[in-house]
Amino acid sequence: MASRGILTSLLLLSLVVVLSSGELLLLIQPINIADPPTPPIDCVQACGTRCSLSSRPNLCHRACGTCCGRCGCVPPGTSGNYDVCPCYANMTTHGGRHKCP
Repeated sequence: MASRGILTSLLLLSLVVVLSSGELLLLIQPINIADPPTPPIDCVQACGTRCSLSSRPNLCHRACGTCCGRCGCVPPGTSGNYDVCPCYANMTTHGGRHKCP
């Protein structure tokens, strides 16, 4: 009878050790702090710059705002520089034309 009690105690003790070590492993997992989240872009200001020389500013602002909202970036300057923001460059209309100015 005593051996059965000792066996049960050892079994419970080993279960506690296994569970607590698993919890400790979860607590000491490394946290990736190398890449802090980038702050959201101010699409109104970025599109204002992008569309400043447009002949159709309302259309440009509407399209740019949609693209900025989806991609989270707007290429610098008033035209070109699509390599900075590939999502912006690859977005197309239903007709297959570039959506973003």
